[in-house]
Amino acid sequence: MPITAELEYSRPETLEEALSLLARHKGAARVLAGGTDLVVQLKENISVPEVLVDIKTLKGLGAIEEKAGALRIGSLATFSELIDSPLVKRLCPVLWEAARTVASGGVRNRATLAGNICSAVPSADSAPALAVYDARVSVKSLKGGRTISIHDWFTGPKKTTLAPGELVLGVELRPPPARGGGCYVKLSRYEGEDLAQGGLAVLVLADGTYRVAACALGPKPFRCRKTETALNGRDLSAETLSRAEAALQEEISPITDLRSTGEYRRHMAGVMLRRALAAAAARRAGKGPEYGKKII
Repeated sequence: MPITAELEYSRPETLEEALSLLARHKGAARVLAGGTDLVVQLKENISVPEVLVDIKTLKGLGAIEEKAGALRIGSLATFSELIDSPLVKRLCPVLWEAARTVASGGVRNRATLAGNICSAVPSADSAPALAVYDARVSVKSLKGGRTISIHDWFTGPKKTTLAPGELVLGVELRPPPARGGGCYVKLSRYEGEDLAQGGLAVLVLADGTYRVAACALGPKPFRCRKTETALNGRDLSAETLSRAEAALQEEISPITDLRSTGEYRRHMAGVMLRRALAAAAARRAGKGPEYGKKII
């Protein structure tokens, strides 16, 4: 299907030029990086911007690096590059595991982490992993820069706190100081390219604390604070797991759509939580399934 809408296309050579274009067109400009979501929207006339700002050739936005104990991922870094990065796997293995579940190999070669969170679909696979690592999003406009917590980033289905004229420069994740194990588990209908019916990211830390985050189980990805409270300071006994599952059921609000019923999502959320916690705890102990191995 061709793109039939008339729009201006620009490929800025510098960051300042890109920011100027975004400022000039305000909310009527769209940024093109990987384009895996945007191109579909353009073809279906879901999005018809005045100008398309192609940032793929901007220098300095594709780096994946460690600085002062933090993992920094530039806005042009693709999911395939995350998967190939030893830094990502070592510092933030839950993000590495989640990246492997995104769509297909061909899509991962183009799709970017920044684009995934900017699309802000409730089923964004990267979002739960970013949440358990307390990620922060760096954005910039001609007026200056700011840093936004991932917990404040999503405001609703396909909505974020990114303001008109702002461009995402990258995402920073800071691995927790306490040694631990993690897991991302995704419920999908079949192998290959499919959106999540539900997704949970879990960290089990050596200091007795837990981190849990979800996608596709509510109108936006979110950190499961009540579930964490039910777990913190406790061993994973049958009683603790039952308490945590009950807390999770209070936090989620799954819908019925073409991929699943809300009832099925609710049931499987409990199964996913138990399996993710078991895998994460085993990994913390140096045992359990290797990262990337499906457990559901």
